[in-house]
Amino acid sequence: MVSPKYHIFICNSCKIKGEPKGFCNQKGSPTLLQKLIEEIDDRELSSDCLVTATSCFQICDKGPIAVVYPEGVWYGNLDEKAVEEICERHLEGGTPVEELMLTRS
Repeated sequence: MVSPKYHIFICNSCKIKGEPKGFCNQKGSPTLLQKLIEEIDDRELSSDCLVTATSCFQICDKGPIAVVYPEGVWYGNLDEKAVEEICERHLEGGTPVEELMLTRS
């Protein structure tokens, strides 16, 4: 069984029937998913990180969204620069990127 240090879930906007129609998809989440995987590979973090594409998180106005466990840190309004920051500071450095974090009430 795989026991990664981090499990990252990233919205891929697929609805129940598998159609990528959501907001995150329109904002480039498939590209961000690929960027995240490439950054993890380039930084040699593959053994520490498991990436899972998800369906909608239901907070589309904050998308694209990613959640990093075990901390349960929610990141929103992602772009490629944000993915790089998360990889560098959170996944490599161990410190969540506060300015990219979402607060849910």
